[in-house]
Amino acid sequence: MMHTAVGWHVELEFAEDDDQHTRAVAMVRLPDGTEVRAHGRASRHRADSRQPRVGEEVAGARALNELAMRLLTKAHEEIDSASGRTSHPIHV
Repeated sequence: MMHTAVGWHVELEFAEDDDQHTRAVAMVRLPDGTEVRAHGRASRHRADSRQPRVGEEVAGARALNELAMRLLTKAHEEIDSASGRTSHPIHV
């Protein structure tokens, strides 16, 4: 039986700059109180139909991708700090 030791909640917020640009901010609060934030952006070509949800999906995915990379960097820094040596890259 698997027990969950911690849970993370990721928050995503979206804003439309205009009819063609959508921004997303992703944030996760870690159990130690640290907050990690990342941003994503999506642009719609003028010839494409207006679909706000698609812009949110693209901007959100980009923000989550950046958030993942920031968490990997944080993990590397913690491994290096604890071990006193340089850790091997974690490939995504």
